[in-house]
Amino acid sequence: MTDTDPRFAALGARPGKIVAVHLSYASRADQRGRRPAAPSYFFKPSSSLAPSGAEIVRPAGTELLAFEGEIALVIGAPARWVTPDVAWEHVASVTAADDFGLYDLRANDKGSNVRSKGGDGYTPLGPALIDAREVDPADLRLRTWVNGELVQDDSTAGLIFSLAQIVADLSQHFTLETGDVILTGTPAGSSVVVPGDVVEVQVDAGTLSTGRLRTVVVQGRQPFDAAIGSLPSVDDTQRTEAWGSAEAASAASRTGDVTGTGENPADQPVPVASPVLVTDAAAPRTGDVAEAAEQATDAATSTLDPALRAKLESVPVAALSGQLRKRGLNDVTIDGVHPLTPGSRFVGTARTLRFVPHREDLFAAHGGGQNAQKRAFDAVGEGEVIVIEARGETGSGTLGDILAIRAHVRGAAAIVTDGGVRDAEAVAAVGIPVFTAGAHPAVLGRRHVPWETDVAVGCGGTTVEPGDILVGDGDGVIVIPPAIAEEVVDAALAQEAEDAWIAEQVASGHPIDGLFPMNAEWRARYQSETAR
Repeated sequence: MTDTDPRFAALGARPGKIVAVHLSYASRADQRGRRPAAPSYFFKPSSSLAPSGAEIVRPAGTELLAFEGEIALVIGAPARWVTPDVAWEHVASVTAADDFGLYDLRANDKGSNVRSKGGDGYTPLGPALIDAREVDPADLRLRTWVNGELVQDDSTAGLIFSLAQIVADLSQHFTLETGDVILTGTPAGSSVVVPGDVVEVQVDAGTLSTGRLRTVVVQGRQPFDAAIGSLPSVDDTQRTEAWGSAEAASAASRTGDVTGTGENPADQPVPVASPVLVTDAAAPRTGDVAEAAEQATDAATSTLDPALRAKLESVPVAALSGQLRKRGLNDVTIDGVHPLTPGSRFVGTARTLRFVPHREDLFAAHGGGQNAQKRAFDAVGEGEVIVIEARGETGSGTLGDILAIRAHVRGAAAIVTDGGVRDAEAVAAVGIPVFTAGAHPAVLGRRHVPWETDVAVGCGGTTVEPGDILVGDGDGVIVIPPAIAEEVVDAALAQEAEDAWIAEQVASGHPIDGLFPMNAEWRARYQSETAR
């Protein structure tokens, strides 16, 4: 059933066709030095669709995989020979898309883009849909980020051809059927990405949002066969168009590392499963768009309100644990981990990394190059905590000093692993709080295979979801569901104030009986003295 296929999670079903516009934004046209008089199009196969959180494979022997953040339209009612004034009535939804293309193959198909744009995973779409009836098609905002840096920011006010015109024009040539998808072109800022890069696209309409569509670039190992078909090839023209400018292409060439990995693509691992590997839960397809967008927002963008962070930093883990227990949450401590440096304390939101048990063939496929472990440390954001599921296996390191330095430089709040730490003294010297089950000199491949990022993980006996709030101190690490964090910390602060008052009474010579916990008499005295 197509509704269970993760590639079509955002749409709910496989679309009959995907139509893409070649050039539609004035900013992109100015960048390319040509402005078309009318829109032109190409088709993409539905097998190229992918959900948010998927990986896109850059094939071995290629260098010019480029992203294109776009607004996607989902047709709600068949359209044939419709005029621009009624065309928008045939659009059901708006969402985010990324029209990836491999410029190494572009010349081979002379404009059809069959191979350069049709690869598996080359059309990520989602994560949430916005009801087209709720938006002004002339006032949609499109943004794209690469590794957290904003690289595209434009709106439909900058289109050469309106969205309604595109729908109407296509309907002159064939029937747009329910569920069909139109990719409406990309603004200036499209460029090349390399293995390890994370690309995110988001569409906003006022307060409504799709949430961030997230794709991770990985390196493929399988080469193309010259005996079967033409091979990838590039020249200066393709490099200039892929990178966005001659200057950017020249700068990339000067680095001598067009792969961005420092390794020959033929030496990189290839995933043993489908090239579309889902690492995020399927996004909701219907219902309240704002709620869906909030649920779909990637963990990488989750931030703590400064006031909430300040309160959490002032409360011990033990106090938070007591309040969570009062609310029926007992399985929220990450057991068996201890601070590598005594006195360490942190507050942050979870960014997760999962290891699976070592298996030689899987490590050969997933352990090298810009693997999941390296991607997690390259993508962690300021104030986030890297949480590593290592199944309590301490027989090898799950990180060392280089990765700790990378996390520290990126502003991570802490690292928590229920596995071992290698180069423990050097890691401790980095200055980032690290909570671990112990030290071990062995490398990762002795016990683990780096598998996936930004998924729910089990660390130290508790489940941690991306975006969960973690607090750590000498007593250990606790996980707080974000929805109740404010309530929990306020209650913990109140309890801390009460306990401090009780401690003063005990220190003055009062017996504990009736005071801890307070009976009605002591409670009345406490409230009177503290005006609570």
